[in-house]
Amino acid sequence: MPSAPLRVAVVCSSNQNRSMEAHNILSKRGFSVRSFGTGTHVKLPGPAPDKPNVYDFKTTYDQMYNDLLRKDKELYTQNGILHMLDRNKRIKPRPERFQNCKDVFDLILTCEERVYDQVVEGKELELINPVN
Repeated sequence: MPSAPLRVAVVCSSNQNRSMEAHNILSKRGFSVRSFGTGTHVKLPGPAPDKPNVYDFKTTYDQMYNDLLRKDKELYTQNGILHMLDRNKRIKPRPERFQNCKDVFDLILTCEERVYDQVVEGKELELINPVN
């Protein structure tokens, strides 16, 4: 009897770069994968380090793409953000927050220590206050 496929989650802060690249690769290799962010907002590089582009997690990748295209096509083409968003919108419509997901995963990959801490803290809260 064949076993169910491994359910994998990949998590970074904004569900943009690292988690989406891993989502793309794992999906192409036949894994059952979903990707997430843990931040309060989606942050993308802006025209200066202290001026990021900030979006709500409800904003679609297509909306972000069009917003940055309108703001400065040359800058966001040169720094690769438009290419990244184009890839992302071919994978799924919008970023998702890990804390809002109630699905169960066999394996959760985090892309940095801070994100790991946020994932563990979120799961501890869920275990302390189970949803009925």
